Amino acid sequence: MRETEGTAALTAGVMPSLDLVFDLLSNSRRRYVLYYLNDQPDGVATIENLAENVINLEEATTRSDADEESTAGLAAGRDSPDRRAEIQMELQHVHLPKLEDAGVLEHDRRSETVRYWSQPSLEEWLEHAHHKEFE
Repeated sequence: MRETEGTAALTAGVMPSLDLVFDLLSNSRRRYVLYYLNDQPDGVATIENLAENVINLEEATTRSDADEESTAGLAAGRDSPDRRAEIQMELQHVHLPKLEDAGVLEHDRRSETVRYWSQPSLEEWLEHAHHKEFE
């Protein structure tokens, strides 16, 4: 991981294009990762923490869309080791590289941790997305 925040591709003083912001937020799993990282005081999380958060938020959205009877069956399989491994792999090979290429975060593959680089203009849209998605 980088030692200084100033080396990130996007810095607090550089405004990303609206196209980039919407592209990053267009996938629910990327949004869920960003929601979690943005809430961390130091912006750091493990891949395992991120996958757990994705599972929890996917369950929350499923629960709000489904009736109680069908939700009981979904809850039983939502936290399976296979699902957790699939989400972790997808995060590591698809979503985290995309966010890293955009300069939003840094992924240390050796320690399996991620550091989020604060980006106010992205966070503005992220907050709006969270409000629309969960409130």
